[in-house]
Amino acid sequence: MKIREIKKEVTGVNTQDGAGVRLRRVISRPDVYDFDPFLMLDAFDSKNPDDYTRGFPWHPHRGIETVTYLIKGDIEHGDSLGNRGSILDGSCQWMTAGSGIIHQEMPKASPHMLGVQLWVNLPKKNKMTTPKYRDIASEKIPEVRSEKYVVRIISGHLDGADGAIQGDYVPVTFLDVHIHPGESFSMDTAFNDTVFAYILSGEGAFGTSPSIRLSGHALLFEKGDTFAAHAGESSLRFLLLAGRPVDESVAWGGPIVMNTQEELDTAFRELREGTFIKTKKVSFG
Repeated sequence: MKIREIKKEVTGVNTQDGAGVRLRRVISRPDVYDFDPFLMLDAFDSKNPDDYTRGFPWHPHRGIETVTYLIKGDIEHGDSLGNRGSILDGSCQWMTAGSGIIHQEMPKASPHMLGVQLWVNLPKKNKMTTPKYRDIASEKIPEVRSEKYVVRIISGHLDGADGAIQGDYVPVTFLDVHIHPGESFSMDTAFNDTVFAYILSGEGAFGTSPSIRLSGHALLFEKGDTFAAHAGESSLRFLLLAGRPVDESVAWGGPIVMNTQEELDTAFRELREGTFIKTKKVSFG
């Protein structure tokens, strides 16, 4: 058994995106090959509506999947497939952009906006797949409970329980782990998978290191077949992500991620010419 030790620690940067949403960009372009197949992780944590209500108006995506997990808050969504709805406390939106989708996400004022958006890369053979949208309500996300921890399984598997969704193209484990004070959590992992944790709150140690890690940090782990974490004097809550690397070249232009610059140029030319959407168009805006 090889326990995964910390390979890299990332704190990210405070920035703005969309129409002026303040967020913390935890992982992004500089980390793209280390965190493969995960491209980006944006974290939202604010009790001031002015930080986020300008939202993310209509914009395109191609070549990726976007996963929005909202612990607290309210985000209205709409897209060019005709989907409309709201992401609420404890819910998740899993969107396969594939060949192209145009959508908007507009957070509404709430007592606390807390959550993340994760971008998962698609392999070259799947980048132009048919777009798909999945709305995962909080009650559809299974939980595994013990005296030591509570784990919500957004995707993947844990202790014989299946997550609310399984990735169609890149199998991803996405867990919301809450360890009680002084207790531990461990799970088996595929040896070569990329595994990282984003700490939401509390403090704790990971792997065999006694070092305490604090909230707001992302930890990338070395290869291994066991992930282990231990809470300190307070409870420890983190998101745990695992996935098989795509191991392909990355050409990234704004909201579009392809394999080559030529493919990016094609995507942006199609946006200008109005041919970006390959599925049946519906009205939006």
